Amino acid sequence: MAGVKCLLDTHALLWWLGDDDRLGPAPRALIADPMTEVLVSVVSLWEITVKQRIGKLAADIPALLRATEAAFPLLPIRPAHLRRLAALPAHHRDPFDHLLIAQAQAERARFITADARAALYPVTVLGCGSG
Repeated sequence: MAGVKCLLDTHALLWWLGDDDRLGPAPRALIADPMTEVLVSVVSLWEITVKQRIGKLAADIPALLRATEAAFPLLPIRPAHLRRLAALPAHHRDPFDHLLIAQAQAERARFITADARAALYPVTVLGCGSG
C-alpha cells in the first residue's frame, strides 16, 4: 500500500533538519514514515538563500543544501506548477508561499506548514503543531 505524499513548507524543512519541537508530533511522524513520499521544493531553498543574503535568516547554505539533498528528493518548478500558480487567488502576498501551495496542489501532496493562511487555499494542509 502506498503512503501519502507531502511537501514541506520552508520553515517545516528547517525545523525537521534542526530537530525543532515546533514541527509537532503528527508531521514529524509523517515525515519519518518510510511510506511517505516527502518532497522539498527548490523554492524553499531559494527562499532560504534569499533570506540569508538579506540578513533575515542565519543559514549555512552549503551545509543546508547537502543535508536537504541527502534527506529528500528536490522538487523542481514545472509548467504544471506555474499553471496552478496563475490560477491561485491572492489571499496574501508571499510569492514563495504561493508557489509552494501551487506545487502541493499540482503534486497532490499534503502541505506541511505552520502558516494558517495556507488553509485559505484549496490544498490539504497538515499543521506543524498538529498532534
